[in-house]
Amino acid sequence: MGIDISQFLDTFYEESFEGLDTMETELLALNPGAADSESINTIFRAAHSIKGGSGTFGLNAVADFTHVLETLLDEMRDGKRDVTQQAVDLMLSSVDVLREMLSALRESADLDSERITTVHDQLEAMLKGGDDGKAAETAPTDEAVDGVEQGGNSKWTVVFKPFNGLYRTGNDPVRIIRELDDLCSIVSEIDLSTLPEFDLLDPEECHLSWTIHLDGDITEAQIKDVFAWVEDDCELTVEKVSSPHADVENDSDASAAVVAASEETIDAAKETETPAATAPAVKKTPAAKKAAAGESGSIRVGIDKVDALINMVGELVITQSMLNQLGEEFTMDRVQRLQEGLVELEQHTRELQENVMRIRMLPISFSFNRFPRLVHDLSSKLNKKIELKVSGEQTELDKTVMEKIGDPLVHLVRNSLDHGIESPEERVKQGKPETGVLSLNAYHQGGNIVIEITDDGAGLNAEKILKKALEKGIVKEGDNLPPEKIYDLIFQPGFSTAEQVSDVSGRGVGMDVVRRNVKDLGGAVEVISEPGVGSTFTIRLPLTLAILDGQLVRVGDETYVVPLISIIESLQINMDNVNSIAGGAELYKLRNDYLPIIRLHELFCVETENHELSGGLLMVVEGDGHQAGIFVDDLLGQQQVVIKSLESNFKKVEGLSGATILGDGTVALILDIPGLVSLSRHRGDASASTQAAVA
Repeated sequence: MGIDISQFLDTFYEESFEGLDTMETELLALNPGAADSESINTIFRAAHSIKGGSGTFGLNAVADFTHVLETLLDEMRDGKRDVTQQAVDLMLSSVDVLREMLSALRESADLDSERITTVHDQLEAMLKGGDDGKAAETAPTDEAVDGVEQGGNSKWTVVFKPFNGLYRTGNDPVRIIRELDDLCSIVSEIDLSTLPEFDLLDPEECHLSWTIHLDGDITEAQIKDVFAWVEDDCELTVEKVSSPHADVENDSDASAAVVAASEETIDAAKETETPAATAPAVKKTPAAKKAAAGESGSIRVGIDKVDALINMVGELVITQSMLNQLGEEFTMDRVQRLQEGLVELEQHTRELQENVMRIRMLPISFSFNRFPRLVHDLSSKLNKKIELKVSGEQTELDKTVMEKIGDPLVHLVRNSLDHGIESPEERVKQGKPETGVLSLNAYHQGGNIVIEITDDGAGLNAEKILKKALEKGIVKEGDNLPPEKIYDLIFQPGFSTAEQVSDVSGRGVGMDVVRRNVKDLGGAVEVISEPGVGSTFTIRLPLTLAILDGQLVRVGDETYVVPLISIIESLQINMDNVNSIAGGAELYKLRNDYLPIIRLHELFCVETENHELSGGLLMVVEGDGHQAGIFVDDLLGQQQVVIKSLESNFKKVEGLSGATILGDGTVALILDIPGLVSLSRHRGDASASTQAAVA
């Protein structure tokens, strides 16, 4: 029975997209005129793998397009063609086309035939001497090339003996013969001498070989290129014949009949279809739906992480066996050994948890790798010279976090390129190098990952930002805002200081999306800028969205979890520092700052005996750049908790970000600190408005 190889399509798509990323990275690093041969080989190998895989799965449109690109790369690899900037740009466009084709095929969507044809024709034109490479310089005149005279035909004999395991590599001799038939007129002879008896026949092994006679305007390189997919899985001989073969007929119908006969013979010999000989239709799989959101349904894990996980499971099994033995004949003199075993179990469980979490951790280079191309394209479009510097690309974070941080990073980079870094002429006037520098950096800090986007451009214009904020009514005339508060205004919805709207930026829909997306991930974004020197945008994110380091607090009979990242300090309340304002709002004076006090028992309608501030504790927290004090009855302890979505299991509740199950089986709600701080600020603004109205 044949194997349905469409089940391997997802793996093929993932590997192909990785190959395209590799091609793009290497193409951007190529230095026209002095290209590194190893880089060209790397690009060629990636293209060759995509071509071979797409042919195996019957994705002929991808295979045909990649074939032309591969031929161009092969000429560069052999030194027959110079690497020019024109060629690099065209190959980058080809990578884009291939990425779009594969995405469309994975989604069972329609291909953009017009774009595919346009780029394909450009590749063909370049192959025929449409650039200034060596191919044009060494074009044949009166001499023969590879035995083919201009304007004449050549005759070749090809002996093709596949190894027995050819089908298992996903290759099909019929497809190869078909491709030869597309190049010229052929006659094929099949050797059945090694075909075993029917009862000994293995349908997954190839027992046939072919002698193929070719007649047409074709070179040896073209012939060998057809067999490039199987060069390591067969014996191949290509010989030029000086006179026509006695049995060769130039009639194309006869050639087609021979190819058809070859197909029938193979089908009869195998009797049943093998996975390699079948070009399956592309099936839409459930996992493919995730591609539209830029997410991947699988993850590659290093063998070291798997080994660590297996070793830890082994330690757990040993500890479990020891505890089982203690339980079978337990006596009080074994209590100490039982306690030691439980401590070991706790340690192993914690290590197992850390190892499992490491499996989801990926280097942030997966996100950073998109930016060399983005900077290359936008700098050309904006007529700017920009150098991209990347550091900390091996810093790891959770796969889910990385997939969701991609769009905010793109917004910030595009803004730095468009608004931040000046034109070369302007930079020279200011005494700067004409090439601007954009830096991406990532590093761990505590239990978080910090991502910095820094440019050496003009910086933020505080006066211009404040003027625009006044026009929009975001701030009031006479408000005395420090520079950091003014810079923070750029994150307001619809805020933009761009004088002209372009397709790069300027519509005011980017920065508020950045802050909202980062906030949804439990992180924060801030900006530091100096006029004429540059700007730095800093994003702080939790390493994972699955586990949280939290502080347990008690309010009445309820237990809440406060993320440790949000806590600044906890203190006993000094009533002399408590101030009340109109509307019932309370403020606490802490080192010359006034913090709004949030009473959780009032906010969540929790019964408690402690209503006086003097009888509880004040936990100072920070969210969205603002501080507040949360009034709680007691602090219970710190621990890691597994986050459960409140919205998917119940409904969205303002001030809560999720829930968790504690060790005793009770449910504890996790506080959304930015949401609580925002809520307290709104209540404070409402109280101030009420006070003004009364006055």
